[in-house]
Amino acid sequence: MGLGIRLGKVVTMRALRNVMAVIAGLAAMALVAPAGAAPGTAPHPGDDQFTLPAPTGRQWVGSDALHLVDADRPDPWVPTGPRELMVSVWYPAAVPGGHRVPYATAEESALVLAGIPVPADALTRVRIHARVGVPPLRTPHRLPLVVLSPGFGLPRWTLTALAEDLASRGYVVAGVDHTYEAAAVTFPDGRVAECVVCTGEVNGPEIAASRTLDLSFVLDRLLGHRRYGQLIDPRRIAAAGHSIGGAAAAATMLADRRVDAGINLDGSFQPALQTGLSRPFLMLGAGARHGLPGQDASWDATWPHLTGWRRWLHAPEMEHSSVTDIAVWGDWVGLPVQPLPGARCVEIIRSYVAAFVDRHPRHQPEPLLNGPSPQFPEIDFMGPTV
Repeated sequence: MGLGIRLGKVVTMRALRNVMAVIAGLAAMALVAPAGAAPGTAPHPGDDQFTLPAPTGRQWVGSDALHLVDADRPDPWVPTGPRELMVSVWYPAAVPGGHRVPYATAEESALVLAGIPVPADALTRVRIHARVGVPPLRTPHRLPLVVLSPGFGLPRWTLTALAEDLASRGYVVAGVDHTYEAAAVTFPDGRVAECVVCTGEVNGPEIAASRTLDLSFVLDRLLGHRRYGQLIDPRRIAAAGHSIGGAAAAATMLADRRVDAGINLDGSFQPALQTGLSRPFLMLGAGARHGLPGQDASWDATWPHLTGWRRWLHAPEMEHSSVTDIAVWGDWVGLPVQPLPGARCVEIIRSYVAAFVDRHPRHQPEPLLNGPSPQFPEIDFMGPTV
């Protein structure tokens, strides 16, 4: 698949090949990261390691991987068995010890970077901050949950920088791999499920509907989990997603009342909302596809149906993949994704997502969402607010 695909109603293999040809051409022109990069941004591709930006919260971060099987639901894309999902759970940790969580295996790296002229194992060198085998922090109150749905073709770990930051701020975060919709999903027995739906015509609303079932199932399992069921506050749940994951967040809110708030990070709605959604929702668009009225009909059609607290933000100097880890490791592998430095993109996304979930569902005042901020001149506020 390579760096993620912007999904419309139907995506064909010809469209996928065209996108990959463009990506490969860009990579060929930019094989080396810019000289003089700021400290903490992008080392050169030959360096041994690259570390994602450190979480900004006060807590250490633990991580766990869950293999969930929905025995009551056949897999929608490969219906020879039940729906299986891999879920990463990030949480505030009681201690800093434990082994560092790996970012990507060699096979996952090769599948995500397919068609790009960089070392196939480049993503195995990415270092992150969460640790495995560490107990959750004991708190007097249960913690809010944020469920993350990645973009089409992308694994759950491409949202690691955001997830780790939220966990360091006191959230439980669940990143969901939607099997056969990502370039690579690795199961505990070593099986690697590739992107089956990428090999033919793909219907966006059908994928969003399937992801809605995935996310509700993950909520069922997490809230009943022997560890996380006691850690998560079932009255404070948000869903956020990149690209079609953002469409899935909105669809899940319509279908599952347990989700109190939602975020769409630069994704077309699949389909546009046709009924009122009275719970808080944030739309954050990047570049010239979703950010401005008139650029994406599904955003224009959805906006009037967001009848509760709402914001429409635009980051004109960011691109579709800038809301993911690709913003930073794109620089590292020699494929700058956007005009802004990758680390600045991470800071922007972390700040606005954290401000939203602090306000909804944590119910803390957040002036960052009241209007344009001199701290983040890269963000424009679009349309009316309520």
